Amino acid sequence: MMNYERLQSNINAYKKTGEILEAARFLIHQFNLDDENFAGFGFREELEKESILLTANGEIGEMQHVMIPKNIFDFDLTLVLNMLAHEMLHVRQKSPRMMILDKNEREWQAYYEMLFHTNFPQIPELSDYYKNFFGEKALIYYSRMGEGSELQLKYLEQKLEVEKFLQDIKNKTI
Repeated sequence: MMNYERLQSNINAYKKTGEILEAARFLIHQFNLDDENFAGFGFREELEKESILLTANGEIGEMQHVMIPKNIFDFDLTLVLNMLAHEMLHVRQKSPRMMILDKNEREWQAYYEMLFHTNFPQIPELSDYYKNFFGEKALIYYSRMGEGSELQLKYLEQKLEVEKFLQDIKNKTI
C-alpha cells in the first residue's frame, strides 16, 4: 500500500482524465478488496453534491457489479474507501460461497465492518462523525431483523459492542 498523499495524487490524475471507474479499480487493488464474485464497476445516478450512494447490483449467487456515482472522488478519500469496502463486503455476501439472503443481515455486517474493520483491517478509520452516522445505520438494520429474532440473537454481542462504541463517541464530545 502507498502513502495517503501519493494515493490521493493518483486518484486526482485519474479524475482529471475522467477515468473514474479505473480509479475505483485502482483503489480496490491497492487495498486488496477485490473478490472473485466482483464483475466490475458501473455508474449510477449521482444523488446530490453532499451525499454519496454506492450499490452492489446482482442476484444473490451471481456476479456483482458495484455501481458508483461519477462524482465519487469529490468526497473524502477515507469515506470513499470505507464505502467501497462496504460494497465489496456485499459482493462477498452475495457470492455462491456465502449467499447471505437477508438484506438486514447483509447491511448489519457491512455497517459493522465500517466501524471495526474486521474483514478489511487495511481500510482507514472514519471520523467520529461518520462512525456515529454509520453506527446508527447499523442499529436501524439490527432493529429490522425482528424483535427477539434468531438473527438479532446471533448479533446481540455485536449490537452491544456498537452501542458501547457509539456511547464512547458521544462521551468524547461532551
